[in-house]
Amino acid sequence: MTFNCISPSIVFQEVPDEISLCFSITGCTIGCKGCHSTELWQENYGMPLTNLNFISWLKKYENLISCVVFFGGEWQEKALIEKLIIAKNHGLKTSLYSGQRHININISQHLHFLKTGAWRAELGGLDSPITNQTFRNVVTGENLNHLFVKSTINKNNFSKGINNVAA
Repeated sequence: MTFNCISPSIVFQEVPDEISLCFSITGCTIGCKGCHSTELWQENYGMPLTNLNFISWLKKYENLISCVVFFGGEWQEKALIEKLIIAKNHGLKTSLYSGQRHININISQHLHFLKTGAWRAELGGLDSPITNQTFRNVVTGENLNHLFVKSTINKNNFSKGINNVAA
């Protein structure tokens, strides 16, 4: 099985305070009900992400990104670890979004950030206070879910200060 991905993209919200190059890896076996990317279930979909291709992508965005995030790929441990090591050797932080509850330490030891937990519509994603998903800083162990949850502004307190704004 080849380590395939769809064309990578720059993302801003998947890893807080980081500008990330995101690789969505195909061949996902979890198959979450309500998945927004069912094309990723097909292992032969996309293009092969060889180490040379990966390095080319990193060079293309050199000094523009601070992190590399993988959506999946843990089912091909060796290939994923190779990419994580390459990214770290390029001075980048690393992140994995997985639908699994637990990730093998062989992988997690190469990560800065890790999202675990399958998508469950009734619980929502990382922006939901009742989600089953967890986003952690692997280095510190800190749960970072609070960075995704949208807070509501108390309109009464907001409007009280409106007369104090310099124009």
